[in-house]
Amino acid sequence: MVEESRTPDINSDSQTRAQKRRRFVGLMVAVIIVVAALDQLVKQIMLGWLEPGVPVPVIGDWFRFFLLFNPGAAFSMGQDSTWLITTIQLVFVVGVLIAAPKVRYLGQAVGLALLAGGALGNLCDRLFREPGFWFGHVVDYISVGSFAVFNLADAAITVGVIIFVASVMIEEPRAEKRAQAAGEAAR
Repeated sequence: MVEESRTPDINSDSQTRAQKRRRFVGLMVAVIIVVAALDQLVKQIMLGWLEPGVPVPVIGDWFRFFLLFNPGAAFSMGQDSTWLITTIQLVFVVGVLIAAPKVRYLGQAVGLALLAGGALGNLCDRLFREPGFWFGHVVDYISVGSFAVFNLADAAITVGVIIFVASVMIEEPRAEKRAQAAGEAAR
């Protein structure tokens, strides 16, 4: 009788985990699409409003909008490697979508989705903006202090990294402790 009562719990537990993973996939796809779409929308607004190279102060000279077109990666590094950056972004977005069903923690799901959404937003620029397919320049427009000029996609990537790393440092050890405690309780 004891065996029968454990079997439904095990099946129920694995069903719950499967449902959670399916939920994470849906959440991840939604976040990726929303971030990329919002990034592209804001870029279109900025392209219609700003003149390239002409700063528009928002908070004095510390925070301003400043439109530029970046062929490289962060801090304009790799300007001669646009094709490589494009390829890496595409591989990353596809990789996150393939890995999505294996993500076990909410923080990791959100972090990866923000990273992939930002990568997809910038990938759209590289695929569909001048000077041409696969070599397009990313639209950047946010300038803070003397820091690099960036965009919403870049901000999503940064926040995604922070959330993902925090999740790895917090959620995984917490889950290991719970599993260890459950194992000890079962003895």
